[in-house]
Amino acid sequence: MTILSTSSDYDLSLANNELIQFVKKLPGIPEEKYLRFENKWFLASNAGCSCNFRHLSGDSIELGFGEPEEWFQEDRDTIEATHQIAASIRMLIQQGANVDCLDAWAHGQNDAATLTDDIEVNLAEVSDAAFRFFEEYRFSFTIKA
Repeated sequence: MTILSTSSDYDLSLANNELIQFVKKLPGIPEEKYLRFENKWFLASNAGCSCNFRHLSGDSIELGFGEPEEWFQEDRDTIEATHQIAASIRMLIQQGANVDCLDAWAHGQNDAATLTDDIEVNLAEVSDAAFRFFEEYRFSFTIKA
């Protein structure tokens, strides 16, 4: 499950389409307590969960951000859906909003997983094509030249 919070009142559901859905009703996972801002959104893919976005497991974080590679097949819709999420986050940051998000497994747990770490994502250095989520991490977004 991928959830986002922002200081912006902008209605992200205006960007909903067949690949992505910004949903105000959160899935109810314990990790939601780690979000910092008042406006919270569940990021649903065309699978109904957040599974069809680009993700790396938390132990693969050393690979960092990166564009899709030929040797590691990724579905075209997964790539496009993740581009759209990144573009929406970029738009919020450019409008002066604060944004964070986290990527967590939802498996009926009662307690929140301990987030491995916070990652500051400078969108001036990470393109929409290279963006992907890392499981069990919270992302804080900026644009710094």
